Amino acid sequence: MADAEQSLVNGVTNLSVKESEQSKRDGDEFKRDWGFSLQELYKLAVRFFKEKDGKALKLTYKDKLRLVAYTKQATYGKYRNDVSPEVGFLDVVGNDRRQAWQALGDMSQTTAMSEFVKQLDSLCPLFRPFTEAHSAEKQEQERKRQEEEDRLRREAEEKERRKLEEEAQRQLELQKQKQLEQEMQIRAALNQQTAGQFAQYAQQQYPSSKQQQEELIRQLQEQHYQQYMQQVYQQQLLHQQQQYQQMQQQQASNIAPTPTQQTPAQQMAPPPTQQPDGQQTQATLQQQANTVIPNGPIDGTSEKKQEGEGQIPPPALLMPASVWTRKDIQSFKDSVKHCQENVIKIGSLATATVRVPTHEDGTCLFWEFATDYYDIGFGVYFEWTVSPSTTVSVTVSESSDEEEFDEEQDTKNDVEQGAKKDDRPPTDEIIPVYRRDSHEEVYCGSHAYPGQGVYLLKFDNSYSLWRSKTLYYRVYYSR
Repeated sequence: MADAEQSLVNGVTNLSVKESEQSKRDGDEFKRDWGFSLQELYKLAVRFFKEKDGKALKLTYKDKLRLVAYTKQATYGKYRNDVSPEVGFLDVVGNDRRQAWQALGDMSQTTAMSEFVKQLDSLCPLFRPFTEAHSAEKQEQERKRQEEEDRLRREAEEKERRKLEEEAQRQLELQKQKQLEQEMQIRAALNQQTAGQFAQYAQQQYPSSKQQQEELIRQLQEQHYQQYMQQVYQQQLLHQQQQYQQMQQQQASNIAPTPTQQTPAQQMAPPPTQQPDGQQTQATLQQQANTVIPNGPIDGTSEKKQEGEGQIPPPALLMPASVWTRKDIQSFKDSVKHCQENVIKIGSLATATVRVPTHEDGTCLFWEFATDYYDIGFGVYFEWTVSPSTTVSVTVSESSDEEEFDEEQDTKNDVEQGAKKDDRPPTDEIIPVYRRDSHEEVYCGSHAYPGQGVYLLKFDNSYSLWRSKTLYYRVYYSR
């Protein structure tokens, strides 16, 4: 049998050889040299053989028998009687093709494909340009497909962005509506208190003109409202200063600070008494300046000093943030990770703070973030200060804010170093720091600008002793 494997059958070499070890190497070789997998290249070769046979492809009888045998072996495997039935004695071509297929023996289908391609390439010089043209066409189709996918992805991202902006705009409109309703309620209460007094004064000033009386009443009511809101704001600011001073005193004596509760009188001051000329009396102004709150009197010097240092005092009302989540976490990471500035590595026991100054053209801040594999703590604060630029900056600290604060207090209490003044601007909490499952879904949120200042986005990993976190985030504003 060993001699039979090397014999000739009707001039066709018996090609039954061992090729199991070569099949894998051949597949890699075809992918590298031709740009197609073996199956794809074999289909192209069969197509070329059928289209060009007898035209651009001139083959001898023996070469054609060999190629036909390879196609049979690649399609059906080892010779089968049911596929190639018995032929007549005078059918020379049929007998030759059957014997050529039988001569391939147990050759694998993969090896048969490989041999067909190699034989066709050696017999016809036009085959390689034919495959190169199809390879270029395939690359062009792949490029167009990739461009179409990118276009659809960008459209989906833009659609999602517009949807988020519309939702945030709707939330902003609701917040503005609530503020307007609150303002109308305050104005109505103030106008009800002073209606008789203002009407009597206007009648004395313009006894013969109803129109001038109504105009004067509107002016007095507007002045009254502005003075009332100024008084509310002033008392809240004084209360914040008092709390801050009390906290400093308690820390100086190594006593843990206890939170003070705001009394109803501090939450909303009563309307000032309005004189007929629209101005407050000196006694009323003096009484407001010497307002006493439960934790002790506060003079006006600290307020002037704070305003003189360029810090922005907080308003009377800080609106809550809007938060939501979405499930497309992988597409969000893919859209963010191409920008290295939006990917942060937060080590164990560390905290990252993203400082986002308010923009003069913006009215609302948006944020989105996600992490790999594990959750992370997140919170939002607003710092009432004037930022010299609108650049977003990131700070990663190796310890929590509480530990840093304790170290500062230790330095303050050091008699040799002396007392150190804390010039940090006032900061309000918008969202407290809690752990978020940002490895399972994208966490999003928005907040209407309360004024000019800097948003502090806190990403807290201080609770993790061993694991570092990879954070993907994005912030932007809307007009």
